[in-house]
Amino acid sequence: MEMQASTADLSSDAKMVETYHEDAVHDAQFDFYGSKLATCSSDRTIRVFDVQKGEAVGAGETLVGHEGPVWQVAWAHPSFGTILASASYDGKVFIWKNEPANGSYGSGGWARIKDHALHTASVNAIAWAPHELGATLACASSDGRVSVLTFNEDGSWSVDLVAAHPGGCHAVSWMPVSTATTEPGAPMMCRLATAGCDAVVKIWEFSEEHNRYVEIDQLKQHRDWVRDVAFAPSLGLARTYLATASQDRTVLIWTQDTPNDPWKCTPLLPGAKPEDRTKFADTVWRVSWSVSGNVLAVSCGDGKVSLWKENLKGDWECISDLDA
Repeated sequence: MEMQASTADLSSDAKMVETYHEDAVHDAQFDFYGSKLATCSSDRTIRVFDVQKGEAVGAGETLVGHEGPVWQVAWAHPSFGTILASASYDGKVFIWKNEPANGSYGSGGWARIKDHALHTASVNAIAWAPHELGATLACASSDGRVSVLTFNEDGSWSVDLVAAHPGGCHAVSWMPVSTATTEPGAPMMCRLATAGCDAVVKIWEFSEEHNRYVEIDQLKQHRDWVRDVAFAPSLGLARTYLATASQDRTVLIWTQDTPNDPWKCTPLLPGAKPEDRTKFADTVWRVSWSVSGNVLAVSCGDGKVSLWKENLKGDWECISDLDA
């Protein structure tokens, strides 16, 4: 089967790339190898650039078809081919494939191979599952539902659509496979986290018995819309880390020692005043883990990005505070 979920982060030596968009750019993602960069914009287009030594080569290619702002793009694992997904305000998710010419990677043209149009409102976030679980894409929508789109061995697509968050769903993240399996030979658990306007983070797991995703847990410490959720990459340990960011100006770190243990919650402590220690200066929009999984970047509405790391005592410390 040709078709993971991980996308390469922007490398530290990447240089400025002219995107040629006519409006605000909402997302930019490198592919697994860092050799392609995809951007998306309110101008309803997606741009894909070849990248060499941190610089764009050529003018890139423009992918069109969305009828509203495109919020996010996500690259599939290269084992499935050169595959890109896009999510838009128009309520649709498109999956694009780059057909190589003369057997060379990425030198052919782009074709839209799947239009996913079951949502009735903006699709705000998309995420590919770990590649060990197959070519599977989760989509979070303002209609309150989460859909999981799976490419099957026979070339067909199947979809599981669940009612997740009343008022809308903002974010979705997959649990790394290696942290979900505690014993050699045990079946891989397929879990993801979602968040939305109900101030709740929900954990879902694929049930073989029901042949669909079922809710297995709720995390309820936030007091306002949860804007982002992010599982940390696996560190080779059984413990799972999940970061959540909220309109309530807090970031919480959730840990689970084994897949069946209760979740423990630790807030980040950015405030200067003792009475306001758990609050950031503004809404926290995004949380993102380093590739190694031990540093968390927090993007705040005041234009600042802070970096956090767990110390040997298990406390989280701010190791860098940057003005955007």
